[in-house]
Amino acid sequence: MVKKSAQADSKTEQTPNPISRLAQYIEDSRGELRKVTWPTLKETRKATFAVLGFVAVMAVVLGLVDLGLSAIIKSILS
Repeated sequence: MVKKSAQADSKTEQTPNPISRLAQYIEDSRGELRKVTWPTLKETRKATFAVLGFVAVMAVVLGLVDLGLSAIIKSILS
């Protein structure tokens, strides 16, 4: 008796076809996107400038390190 109910459950729990799975995924994604608190334009600009500033500073630091290491290598090899 237990085997019959287990077989019936496995038949009802079959995965849906790919089209319905894709539709469900898109529906779930849209639902999640409605829950997102999007940043304001001011917050976005502030974060963008912070990232660009950090990238500029790191470019200068890495450039200086590269120049220093290349000078050391040149002095060792010459």
